[in-house]
Amino acid sequence: MVRESVHTEGAPPGGALASEPDESLVRRVVAGETACFEALMRRHNERVYRTVRAVLGEDADAEDVMQQAYVAAYQHLDRFEGRSRFSTWLTRIAINEAYARLRKRQRVEAAPWEDETTMADEPAAAGPTPEQIAARVEIQGLLERAVDTLSISNRTVFVLRSIEGLSTAETAEVLKISEEAVKTRLHRANEALRLWLEEQVGGAVKDAFHFYRPRCDAVVSHVMARLIH
Repeated sequence: MVRESVHTEGAPPGGALASEPDESLVRRVVAGETACFEALMRRHNERVYRTVRAVLGEDADAEDVMQQAYVAAYQHLDRFEGRSRFSTWLTRIAINEAYARLRKRQRVEAAPWEDETTMADEPAAAGPTPEQIAARVEIQGLLERAVDTLSISNRTVFVLRSIEGLSTAETAEVLKISEEAVKTRLHRANEALRLWLEEQVGGAVKDAFHFYRPRCDAVVSHVMARLIH
């Protein structure tokens, strides 16, 4: 586990740490600079949120599961060996927490990602008109509803590959499936969403499931309170 002592002095959560590599921040947290964990959370909040929501299919439990994932990551931070990227390691923990919640909620017996071979900041205003803003919000809503119609396994791959931009290899590592399975599931997801992606969504795909600043602040605040007190 991370050391029990907590030292927060000299480790501002933003600015000065913004460009520091994940691995360096991890070492500082393990050494006792707990405040550095806030910088890691803010850096990866959007990916964690999108990943958790992809598994759960709704917002209801997403923030609670995010907090559990961060606490679990913090508690086992000294086990991070750097063999994969920190973001990959953290995303895997988030997925495990999300599936634990899903099993609890739906009594799912087995993880749906069995290998098939064996069976952010808010977008800055650029001066669009109210009509353009309304249209974009409507398209994003349509996309989110369309993605929610996918199976859990296909939806998770789609979010990680097409929205989060992970490579095939990274997605396979996170989900512990083969790269071929990633390609197959992404193809199935894209086929199911083809009309949405080609005819309606356009550039709005990158804006789907944003985890905006107020919610980011709330999750970070709750997690830091649990870690420090």
